[in-house]
Amino acid sequence: MAVDLGKFVGEVKENITLDELSGKTIAVDAYNTIYQFLSIIRQPDGTPLMDSKGRVTSHLSGLLYRTTNLLEFGISPVFVFDGLPPIQKQRTIEARMNRRKEALEGWNKAKAEGMVAEARAFAMASTRITKDVVESAKELLGYMGIPYMQANSEAEAQAAHMVKSGLVYATASQDYDSFLFGSDVVLRNITITGKRKLPKRNVFIDVKPERVMLQKLLSNLGLSINQLIWMGMLIGTDFNSGIDKVGPKTALKIVKGHSTLDAITKHVKEKYNYDWESDPKEIEAIFTKPDVLDVSVDRFNEMIKGARPEAGRIIKFMCDEHGFSHERVGKVADKLLEIKGRKGQKGINTWL
Repeated sequence: MAVDLGKFVGEVKENITLDELSGKTIAVDAYNTIYQFLSIIRQPDGTPLMDSKGRVTSHLSGLLYRTTNLLEFGISPVFVFDGLPPIQKQRTIEARMNRRKEALEGWNKAKAEGMVAEARAFAMASTRITKDVVESAKELLGYMGIPYMQANSEAEAQAAHMVKSGLVYATASQDYDSFLFGSDVVLRNITITGKRKLPKRNVFIDVKPERVMLQKLLSNLGLSINQLIWMGMLIGTDFNSGIDKVGPKTALKIVKGHSTLDAITKHVKEKYNYDWESDPKEIEAIFTKPDVLDVSVDRFNEMIKGARPEAGRIIKFMCDEHGFSHERVGKVADKLLEIKGRKGQKGINTWL
């Protein structure tokens, strides 16, 4: 979740139903969603779903069944994949790799000792998205008739830009960075609704879709979008480490007490002896001036119209190549044809 805004988001979020999103087009953070599928869709000891060749297929299961579920509710997803990350993200990438390596070691140890619950928790923490996972996800989405696009850089930035441009209603992501990129509406949990077991505990929670409106969050905090970005930078983002022992409440107080980023920089140097690892203006610019694609309404319309399901290819890909049930996949393929046929050749005005 990168920046820790959980407490403040919790104060303004609203539980919604998927029915309330019917007729909406949503930009889905693809990596974030695929990561959720890879983490959650596993056997009791944490082993992911795999085909006969040992290829991971948990994400394919999630994409096929859970994305089709969104379509059945009249929701139109557009998946947005990450491009090249900003150089400032390298530290975060390396830290994540180290954590996953440690989790993988813990998983193997727990499995060897027969500690099933612990093994599953370690396995979820070891989740990583490989090139093969991304390529297979795109291939399946294409066969399903689900449009997707490649961002220049951060998918959350591209999705937020599409929301602000009026192309889509909201960003769907579990991460709170979507707010710093300025997405007016952020949806959480829309692909992972239902009962979920908490790691290492015999407790199940009911996961419900949530909606957070950016303006409501800003109003509740008494901040501008720029101040929210500064607050995120003080706490720590994917692009900077933040200040040790400065949590959300302290960061909010600092931002409200200083009117410029320069003033904040001076304050944290004097009080915390903190130096940004990168130019703070460059970190700020990642959020305020992100590298995004401008997509016209006509081009977006063409992308939507050109995405049509191919039942035969879905069945061949999922069943013949990856070992899924012909009966189950066949029913989903038929459902996709029915849903897409119902939409016909509608344009962007009816998708929004």
